[in-house]
Amino acid sequence: MTSLVSKVLDRSEGISLYGIAPPKSKTEPARLEQIARQQVERLQALEADGLVVYDIQDESARTGEPRPFPFLPTLDPITYATQQLSALTLPKVVYRAVQAIPRRDFVAWLDSVQALPEASFSVFVGVPAKSADASGLSLSEAYALARERAPKLIVGGIAIAERHARKLDEQARLLAKKDQGCRFFVTQAVYDVSSMKSMLSDYAFVLQDEQREPVPIICTFAPCGSLKTLDFMKWLGISFPRWLENELRRSSDPLEASVELCQRTFAEVLHFARAKQLPVGINIESVSIRKDEIEASVELFKSLNAMLRTSR
Repeated sequence: MTSLVSKVLDRSEGISLYGIAPPKSKTEPARLEQIARQQVERLQALEADGLVVYDIQDESARTGEPRPFPFLPTLDPITYATQQLSALTLPKVVYRAVQAIPRRDFVAWLDSVQALPEASFSVFVGVPAKSADASGLSLSEAYALARERAPKLIVGGIAIAERHARKLDEQARLLAKKDQGCRFFVTQAVYDVSSMKSMLSDYAFVLQDEQREPVPIICTFAPCGSLKTLDFMKWLGISFPRWLENELRRSSDPLEASVELCQRTFAEVLHFARAKQLPVGINIESVSIRKDEIEASVELFKSLNAMLRTSR
């Protein structure tokens, strides 16, 4: 099997990732060990190229809407990935909310990454929109430090189709981040196929006009098993077209409906991206800790990964 390093550096289609959030920071040690063991067992059974470990931050400043679920701090993603999940041999793609990290600590982490014998992966995340907290590093500063201190680190960035629908400039952001060192992009969870295709279209044509090569865009999908989860996903900024939200709210089984919608959406995105010669992949996550939604995310991973493996 081709390694994640090779797939990213070769700008290949078909990268498949599975994403998780670290457990809550106040989780009892015995329960933490149990959670980690269950996740290792689940992930070892998947044919994934890597594991995404999110850096969960309180984003309440991003919106004036009340948060559907209370924010509870989680374990540091680096600690969880390297310690509790050490038995998992999959490459870990660790998110880093750079605005929350003092420069000295960020540099120390980069130096430790550079000293490792194998390549590491990280996705840098900036200050949420409308946030007043910009006390940490900016994305540009983080990218520059990574180039200087840890050239072995394979850095990724965020692509947001919803932002493109509002501002029509995501393609410029992607190119700017690529110039600063991003080798791949991971999207926000996709439910609005029109916004996603518009972003891919503008990205493809600017690449063509400037005679530049694309880097992989990894499309995130997440099952939605309840109206509470739907409200939380909307609070996170995920866009749901009116017709699609109606389907979920009126469905007798919103979890099954959401999985089917994700499958249809990715099939359309994959066909469109291939026509534009853009390498795309998948990242499947569960935004809920409910057992049925986690199980649905595993089944969704298997079905979308099978789509990626089909011939053109």
